[in-house]
Amino acid sequence: MADLGNLDDQDYPAFATGQAAKMLGVQEAFLRSLDTADLVRPQRSDGGHRRYSRRQLNLVVRLREQLDEGHNLAAAARIIGLQDQLADAETTIHDLRAQLDQR
Repeated sequence: MADLGNLDDQDYPAFATGQAAKMLGVQEAFLRSLDTADLVRPQRSDGGHRRYSRRQLNLVVRLREQLDEGHNLAAAARIIGLQDQLADAETTIHDLRAQLDQR
């Protein structure tokens, strides 16, 4: 029987480069360029093929959106990093407020 425990794992490397490119509507070369730029580092299969997780595919979509808005790759990566920092800070603030409300 197949082990389905990884179905919900956002970090499980389930998608080959061709599958990922087709799903996202991008060229395989674009995915390879993100790996070369050290922005999206897929895991490697035993045969050395790139394998992408759902979390990485989401990052690729976010990067593509920023590039489509006219940002260069460095700026796109920085914007996404700042967006993630802001989201983390907002979560922390929410959690701290909830703790204060319990007092």
